[in-house]
Amino acid sequence: MFEKKLALHETMEFHEVINFMTTSILKSKLSQGVVFDDDLRALLDKNVKLSTPALTAMVKLYSKSELEY
Repeated sequence: MFEKKLALHETMEFHEVINFMTTSILKSKLSQGVVFDDDLRALLDKNVKLSTPALTAMVKLYSKSELEY
């Protein structure tokens, strides 16, 4: 049937959010090695585990953008 595409402004906003989430996941992964508090380390691990599938889903939506690669 009809395939929905993202508008240009939606594509740009998705790009910004994807960049932010990628940076957040990277920072959480890197911080786990230097954090000594077990509770904080568990929270960072939870952030990585929950954010990764969300980021994957957002990248899938981003692929429906109108931009030429």
